[in-house]
Amino acid sequence: MAFKSMLTITTDAEDSTHQLDVAVDLARREDAHLDVLCVGVDQTQTGYYYAGATAILTQEAYNQAKDDVARAEKAVRERLASEDIRWAVDSAVAQVGALSGPVGMMARFADLVILDKPYGQGRSYSSEAILEAALFEGSAPVLVLPGKAQDAKFGKRVVVAWNQSDESLRAAKAALPVLKAASAVNITIIDPPTHGPERSDPGGMLSQLLSRHGIHAEVSVLARTLPKTSEVLSRHARDLDADLIVMGAYGHSRFREAILGGTTRNMLEMAEITVLMAH
Repeated sequence: MAFKSMLTITTDAEDSTHQLDVAVDLARREDAHLDVLCVGVDQTQTGYYYAGATAILTQEAYNQAKDDVARAEKAVRERLASEDIRWAVDSAVAQVGALSGPVGMMARFADLVILDKPYGQGRSYSSEAILEAALFEGSAPVLVLPGKAQDAKFGKRVVVAWNQSDESLRAAKAALPVLKAASAVNITIIDPPTHGPERSDPGGMLSQLLSRHGIHAEVSVLARTLPKTSEVLSRHARDLDADLIVMGAYGHSRFREAILGGTTRNMLEMAEITVLMAH
């Protein structure tokens, strides 16, 4: 089992330089094929316009998105032309609310999707929509890169966040190629339930699963000593000098996390190291 088909998605080649550089390095490291999807985002917002204006504005927005994606595709092709990896570039135009179509279709057939952190300075709603489309419609694991320069050498020291959920189990299984190559793996459990199925041996079943793949993992059981689970997890990762966190994504609904917050959203906002997520 390995990552042999990778996908990265961009709406602006200039803003995605770091993301594309890491994707190329990772594809080379894994001897994988890299697909790049350039998306032109049609920013049309339906509302109240004077008679006939809606059609005019819709056409203008579509033309702008088409021009944007053409420039992005040209820049990506020029960037990849000299690389020694296998690659392909495709493009699509979609409104923000319909990004799940082209993104989900491409992500379904990828072993790993590589994206920059969706929140922070210069990021737009389309970045969040693309990540969620890859996770939900594409059912693909997503590697989320922090907002700082780095190469593809992460994965030496890995923290696996475990809460017995389906999402965290899918993330751990998706990360097996990375975990096999890691020098240290730590299964991290925060405030485990006292009456759960693993109450006598937190993380034991996951540790057994990993061991059968030749992965030696240590288990850390932590109390939630900070207001947010994401803060405890991030601090623990720093203490271990980890360079990758593996975790389930959106155990609660996206709407709930958007309104009330949640571990997934908090991690995406504050991520200082690379995070591999799966839903």
